[in-house]
Amino acid sequence: MTNFSGKPLSPKTGNAACGGPQGGGMDSRRNGVAEISPKYLAEVASNAVPVGYKQTEVGVIPEDWECIPSKEIVSYLGGFAFSSKAATTDGIRWLKIANVGLNEVKWDAESYLPASYSQVHQDYLLGESDVVMALTRPILGDTLKVAILNETDAPALLNQRVAKLVPKNAGDQRFLYYLVQTSNFIAAMNLAMAGSDPPNIGTRALGDILVQVPKLPKEQTAIANALSDVDALISELEKLIAKKQAIKTATMQQLLTGRTRLPQFALREDGTPKGTKPSELGEIPEDWEVMRLGHLAKFFKGSGLPKSELSESGKIKCIHYGQLFTTYGPKIDRVISRTKNVGIVTSQENDVLMPTSDVTPNGLATASCITETGVTLGGDILIIRSDKQRLNGVFFSYLVNVLRDQVMQLVTGSTVYHLYGSDMAKFEFAFPSKEEQTAIATILSDMDAEIHALEQRLGKTRHIKQGMMQELLTGKTRLVQPSLTGVCHAD
Repeated sequence: MTNFSGKPLSPKTGNAACGGPQGGGMDSRRNGVAEISPKYLAEVASNAVPVGYKQTEVGVIPEDWECIPSKEIVSYLGGFAFSSKAATTDGIRWLKIANVGLNEVKWDAESYLPASYSQVHQDYLLGESDVVMALTRPILGDTLKVAILNETDAPALLNQRVAKLVPKNAGDQRFLYYLVQTSNFIAAMNLAMAGSDPPNIGTRALGDILVQVPKLPKEQTAIANALSDVDALISELEKLIAKKQAIKTATMQQLLTGRTRLPQFALREDGTPKGTKPSELGEIPEDWEVMRLGHLAKFFKGSGLPKSELSESGKIKCIHYGQLFTTYGPKIDRVISRTKNVGIVTSQENDVLMPTSDVTPNGLATASCITETGVTLGGDILIIRSDKQRLNGVFFSYLVNVLRDQVMQLVTGSTVYHLYGSDMAKFEFAFPSKEEQTAIATILSDMDAEIHALEQRLGKTRHIKQGMMQELLTGKTRLVQPSLTGVCHAD
């Protein structure tokens, strides 16, 4: 299959990306795909409108597509102004504008209306597969707040300032869901909302937005199938990542506190199971010890390195303190930033790095172990340099995440919060032998690596979906053979 530019679509792009759920989508077994001829490519290169295409107000589209106001293919049904006095503690869900997220319905804040309202207000009753769109502040960044209700979201009643999208003329509901997410549609919405505060759009203005649409319902369905397949893969990846994260969190809680022992450390020399012993921190494994961090480590602080000194052309590896919040996890084995200036303070392998200031105290209970020597460390970074023979830095970084509440007790400040070396020196914790620390750190690092790989795959799949939307929703790539004879086909 080729696209509008003449470049072949990869098998991964063609069928739900990266080996996802089977179900057709762009699979040629499900769709007859129109190939693009060399003549077509030559016309594109000369800026001529290719044969089989036409110039419209929304750009170049296939000749057998239409450029029409969206109201000709969809009805935008606004919600009802339910009174807040009608709210109940149970009954039927009340879908408000706050519940419409980016491609998902969010029930973080659930509201209910009396169950009897589902009969009284049937025109506003939402079911599974219904498409809803926010009408106030509907765009976040460049993304539209629109969602499809799944089986766990329905039934619900539609509140004002949220619209339900209902297809006309036997159109495909899922096609509408993807169509309103195109860059052209969102740009037209922004234009219609210009000057309103907060940004607000009405159903009439939505209906006046021009859209490009295949005349054949089967082509709308083919496009919706292909994009739905990719969405299904994205959803499965998100669920898998959440599951892996939950497993890792539980594993951290068990291994880092000694509640569960790895097999090679669970038995005494005589083969009997190891027990526990009382300590000032409570029951701990019998062969673990309690220590203040100040007895195992020295403390330093990074210096300088404002963001302005980060440089793509620099050759000196560096870490800015803000990256401890946004970029790095418990283990830093690849430094991404560079600077041209030689740092005053540099890392040693096994150093643990923590931010020393933040506007919220929670952010300070973050630790990362760097596995590389000689990296420039910026200001507001607390450097914990421990005895390598006694404390594994990666183990300790994971431990900080588990003992977050204990770290928080050491934080000072009110408007801006601080965590200093003198504070962390008081941090008291239980820990096992260096060998067991290393084994635990390896297991947790491997889990993080697996999660990171899945997150990268998720990011690539989302990128593929954006490319597919651009190709399919503009007709640059066709999933159904055009009905016009003017379109050239490859032999």
